[in-house]
Amino acid sequence: MKALVCTSFGMPERLNYGEFKSPVINDNQLLIKVKCCGVNYPDSLIIQNKYQFKPELPFSPGGEVSGVVEKIGEQVKHLQVGDRVFALTGWGGMAEFVAADAQRCLKMPDGMDFETAATTMYTFGTSLYALKQRAKLQVQETLVVLGASGGVGLAAVQIGKLMGAKVLAAVSTEEKAKLCLDHGADESFIYEPNTLKEQIKTLTKNNGADVIFDPVGDAYTEPAFRALAWQGRYLVVGFAAGKPSALPMNLPLLKGASVVGVFWGAFAQKQVKESQANFAQILKWISTGEIKHYIHRKYPLHRGAEAIQDLMDRKVLGKNVVVMD
Repeated sequence: MKALVCTSFGMPERLNYGEFKSPVINDNQLLIKVKCCGVNYPDSLIIQNKYQFKPELPFSPGGEVSGVVEKIGEQVKHLQVGDRVFALTGWGGMAEFVAADAQRCLKMPDGMDFETAATTMYTFGTSLYALKQRAKLQVQETLVVLGASGGVGLAAVQIGKLMGAKVLAAVSTEEKAKLCLDHGADESFIYEPNTLKEQIKTLTKNNGADVIFDPVGDAYTEPAFRALAWQGRYLVVGFAAGKPSALPMNLPLLKGASVVGVFWGAFAQKQVKESQANFAQILKWISTGEIKHYIHRKYPLHRGAEAIQDLMDRKVLGKNVVVMD
């Protein structure tokens, strides 16, 4: 099969495209003929050996796919050959075929296309878990989303509005600000670390934000945290700016605030019924048009490394997707 493969850890340019062996499945897995693979921030970490999960070399990046079931293991009962599915694979998705655990695969709803299916689970799954289970976001609370035009950020903007919050979208360009407003943000603003605290304070009439959704990290964390309201919740989603922040621990104390970790992958594995309920809600919102995907660019498989690099360079609005056909 054709695949984009990591044979030694490093940056996307070190990935190799070529012919590799197709995966072999066990009794609890599916073999999926991949149609599309969503590109996500963990893809950039896993190829550098910086992610929580560390596959053995060689492997393909790509943890979120859509495709058609080619073969099923003997213990798989809820799916069959020919079914259109989306799946969380962890890695392996930037290839013509991928092995996936059956419990992490779902049948695609009628009418859903492969590109939509491959760009749903990570971003909307993470954002709903963050705002519902972790922040317990309430109607009329103020939600600030950092990196709001990215995949998880844009999902958080939309879900925050559906949950009844006032949503302030923090972005780096006018183009990104417009995208967020088009997807439901009440206000959108261009931010820098040295102005972020004052901007949030001004937009919230000095009350501060009830919830801050942060997939960016690094120099943005402390000024954003300083703009939290009393008993605010700070959602640690990721570190797209490069690294975690060394947050002074007197700040949570003085604000009665919570620093809340968001590890959606572990949630999906450990709290299966809650995760399934979340995903049923996401699919309902998609079917009614209440949430919208935004695909920035489609890449053929042989240019998958470019798709990851563009994400690392923060050039992407919404999601990138690798398309096999």
